[in-house]
Amino acid sequence: MNHDWIAILDFGSQYSQLIARRIREQQVYCELLRFDTSAEQLAARKPAGIILSGGPASVYADKAPQCDPALFTLGLPILGICYGMQLMTRNLGGSVTPGQAREYGFAEIEIDNPAVLFKHIGDRTQVWMSHGDQIEVLPEGFEAVAHTRTCPVAAMADTARNFYGLQFHPEVVHTPQGIMMLRHFLFTICACTGDWKMSRFIEESCESIRRTVGKDHVLCGLSGGVDSAVVAALLHRAIGDQLHCVFVDNGLLRAGEAEQVEDIFGDAFGMDLHTARSADLFLDALSGVVDPEQKRKIIGKVFIDVFTEQARTLGDIRFLAQGTLYPDVIESISPIGGPSATIKSHHNVGGLPPDLKFELIEPLRELFKDEVRVLGRELGLPDLLVDRQPFPGPGLAVRILGEVTRARVSLLQAADLRVQEEILKLPNYTDIWQAFAVLLPIQTVGVMGDDRTYEHVAAVRAVRSLDGMTADWYRLPHETLDRIASRIINEVRGINRVVYDISSKPPATIEWE
Repeated sequence: MNHDWIAILDFGSQYSQLIARRIREQQVYCELLRFDTSAEQLAARKPAGIILSGGPASVYADKAPQCDPALFTLGLPILGICYGMQLMTRNLGGSVTPGQAREYGFAEIEIDNPAVLFKHIGDRTQVWMSHGDQIEVLPEGFEAVAHTRTCPVAAMADTARNFYGLQFHPEVVHTPQGIMMLRHFLFTICACTGDWKMSRFIEESCESIRRTVGKDHVLCGLSGGVDSAVVAALLHRAIGDQLHCVFVDNGLLRAGEAEQVEDIFGDAFGMDLHTARSADLFLDALSGVVDPEQKRKIIGKVFIDVFTEQARTLGDIRFLAQGTLYPDVIESISPIGGPSATIKSHHNVGGLPPDLKFELIEPLRELFKDEVRVLGRELGLPDLLVDRQPFPGPGLAVRILGEVTRARVSLLQAADLRVQEEILKLPNYTDIWQAFAVLLPIQTVGVMGDDRTYEHVAAVRAVRSLDGMTADWYRLPHETLDRIASRIINEVRGINRVVYDISSKPPATIEWE
């Protein structure tokens, strides 16, 4: 790795990934590592600084996660956040006790020493607290540099050793000046240069991919989604004709999606694209099936069969590309980092037959979802694809409640197309995590002209989310809902009623199946 970077030791905070995202927004590379990563491992990789994250435990509790005490002898700047500050205190000879008053939520800190972390921030600022313990005795060499009404040590500093602690969370939006504090740590204290840009990531990744692949070939499965599209575009930039893309059209995609994939990757990019038109295989296999889990298993099995057949026709290929993202691997790995670590050797993809052995290549495994979208734009992918909303692997099969038939797929494609077209007219449509139509397994009475109808019901779902783990229903303008309902009922023969789903996750899920 040629650029400077920050190591974040994760002690289980719900905000740990957010710390990483905030740092990368400052164009500084960082990695989230296990809390017990050794000082020896870190010293070998030469980070510019270390951040100790928050966490749910009390530092004095049995089995509370501990860091390697030798971290504090490396001569590196260290910032402890919440639990991380208390852990630093305990390791360096101070003491932590239960606070007389717990602080959760908004608080105002008074800054006693504006040097370094609080420069240009003022005498008071709002922060987000989440703690029950607090510092009772500061370690030797530290001073309290901020306090609240009930917390004498809201921030501490040992400027001689460049050790700092914040009892609050600077990474959340509820701490308005938190980014400024993090910037002071990154650029003033750690002397980072902020040179981690997507253009540089592309350059270094391409070099690494070429070095690893050599004269061999890579197989990439295109789904039409953002992740696989960006993987394909990056690999094509790196190795050109050594990349072979397989797109399985399962007949369960959104209206026009298969044609769009072929236009972008086959025509515009000139990739070696092999389309398997397999709608009949999938729909025949789904005939009579109503259980959602059974649908998923059938679709997965047929996909593997089709993909395997395509792979065999392409001859001897050594590598298989996957769109693994950083959140997928954070908890299970101790990353070695840098574009040089985009290869994980001798892995088999679950479900593929034993004679098809691939080595995995995962060029996005260092990136968050929003960074993947930035990368896609840098690689020349159109906004319509880069901004595409998440789409379930089984496709429309899990948005058709009940049996999946050709007629019902066509009906849902037509209804969903009207939803997409109206959503795209909103000036802030990218604020919506997902918006789509669902075809319900019921029919209702309606009146069209002088005729009585007995037709299907479509549900419209739109949600706001950061990562899909939780979601709130999106307050679409009434005018937009009116246009969506009117267009579906008037333009899609077979649907006479539209309802809007106002459930949040939890307790509901984003998808209906």
